[in-house]
Amino acid sequence: MNITAIVCSLLMSAVFPSCDEAIEPLLPSKGVREGTGGGTTSELYHEKAYETYQAIERLYGITEGAAAGLYNENYPKGNTDGDASFLWPYDGYVTALANMNRLGYDVNYAYKVENYERYLSNNTAGGWGYSSSAGGWGERYYDDNSIVGINLVEAYNQLHKPEYLERCARIVKFLKTGVDDTFGGGLWWCEQMKNQPGTDGSNKPACANGFAQWFLLGYYEICPDNEKADVLAFAKSLYNWVFTNLRDNDYVYLNDKGADGKIHATKWAYNSGAMIAAGYRLYKITGEQHYLDEAIETADAAYNYFVRPRGDIPLSYPLNDPWFTNKLIEAYIELLPEHAACQTYIATFIANLDRGWLNGRQTNGLWYEDWSGVPNDKRDCGLLMQDAALDALGIVALYKGEKKTEE
Repeated sequence: MNITAIVCSLLMSAVFPSCDEAIEPLLPSKGVREGTGGGTTSELYHEKAYETYQAIERLYGITEGAAAGLYNENYPKGNTDGDASFLWPYDGYVTALANMNRLGYDVNYAYKVENYERYLSNNTAGGWGYSSSAGGWGERYYDDNSIVGINLVEAYNQLHKPEYLERCARIVKFLKTGVDDTFGGGLWWCEQMKNQPGTDGSNKPACANGFAQWFLLGYYEICPDNEKADVLAFAKSLYNWVFTNLRDNDYVYLNDKGADGKIHATKWAYNSGAMIAAGYRLYKITGEQHYLDEAIETADAAYNYFVRPRGDIPLSYPLNDPWFTNKLIEAYIELLPEHAACQTYIATFIANLDRGWLNGRQTNGLWYEDWSGVPNDKRDCGLLMQDAALDALGIVALYKGEKKTEE
């Protein structure tokens, strides 16, 4: 996702189109909220996650028509919204539901994974891939498809359905259509915007290449033996491209390289997170020490870059785009066995999440984008913001070893 040039406009228009009409009052909660079962920090994280899940299901779930079983892009639904959400917010929800399933909640997980096929499309140039809109409409983004792949790997590890392996192999094939020799390799962001200098969105970004590695190295662990060498070589080539082209001198990753050769230097937490996870996984697979060293360098650098005092919060991750921060935290949890400092980095995140539980939620059970409690009418209504909160609660619950108590 070319965040520097387009995601601000994408999130405000395409991903979060006009949703400011008829919005319910956004009121910060202070400890205990009415109508949602309380809200003190004494609740376990998995309980908080389930409460957030119930709010999402109640307010975003589509129960009638052709899009039944999917979710709206915004709550309330905006005048320009499609029949169902874009793929990215749905991706985020499936990621969070995988955590809920591991925690022991019945969230109809297998059905939600199957609904990915409602975004599937085919064309002559790229073959089968997942489109940005339900029904197979819209552009096809390589980062979106990699996130689907990450979630299919997780679903296979939980549910062991062989069709998930077949779908992962299909994604590998699609990703290969996004690589060419421009700038020495690397994935483009979008199938329809490859190598178009002067076009916003025509770029090779850290996110598409980083998430592809995250997916490929997960798939490597479960794919048939005859695919392993090819999958590993593909992941290593993408790692080398991002490391060479987008790693800054401070070890934090830059956003993308445009078709005109210009580097867009904005730094986002999820880009470094994907590369930390990829480096750590490559180290585990190959035993090559430099991958671990590079992951640790970026882990420390990303914490120093992204975490700082914000307002009356002593140490805080960015107050915008919490889904991005989650990816960095997931990488820290993976790296923790080899780098004890990650425990501190995760603890800071948990403190931020605790503050969000007390101050960053609306009276209807949904969350603000900004967990400190500052409303943003145009973005708080987006499904992706709720995905991020649910995902974060599930991440922390699993990190702490929680499990739903059987009734």
